[in-house]
Amino acid sequence: MQHGADGSRAAGRATADASPPGLERLFASLGGTAGGPATPRPVERWNPPYCGDIDMRVAADGTWFYSGTPIRRPALVKLFASILRKDPERYVLVTPVECVGIHVADVPFLAVEMAVTEAGGARTLHFRTNVDDVVAAGSDHPLRFATAEDGGLMPYVHVRGGLWARLTRALTHDLVALGEERMMGGANQFGVASGDAFFVMAPASEVSE
Repeated sequence: MQHGADGSRAAGRATADASPPGLERLFASLGGTAGGPATPRPVERWNPPYCGDIDMRVAADGTWFYSGTPIRRPALVKLFASILRKDPERYVLVTPVECVGIHVADVPFLAVEMAVTEAGGARTLHFRTNVDDVVAAGSDHPLRFATAEDGGLMPYVHVRGGLWARLTRALTHDLVALGEERMMGGANQFGVASGDAFFVMAPASEVSE
């Protein structure tokens, strides 16, 4: 892999291991606690009533917040990630009995590591996210590219069910280093191959030497 809040004085401070107040219903409905498994749940098959939004957000840097306080416990973040779903109107946390909305600034995950494998002359790019999903880029997990405010490249990889991970700046540099030019639709394009697909980053003419 490459690159890889108690007592009077502490009333306003969340401890690293405490579950955010008001979320016990979510844990109870999952039959577990914040330390439970992080494997994605079958949220696409759950259709509980929508119960409104809660004060939870995912910042653009991938940090999860509850009531304005960062959630520092990785197991807790992974639990929330395992019940996250992208609906047409919003991002929601879903259990068999409850559905609540949260705010996501950009996308919910970051791709923090990349591995490159070669087999039969074909290259595959594997990505690990900050919540430990591992996906292989290809037609099932495509890459897409956006332009940052500073004009830089912002690559994303699809994780599951409309949930995407943005590559870190370090991984973006590594990805660009793997790029090549190919004729696509009668035009010379710069992109990267992975698995059964070639993902165009930009017209080759726009790529500086």
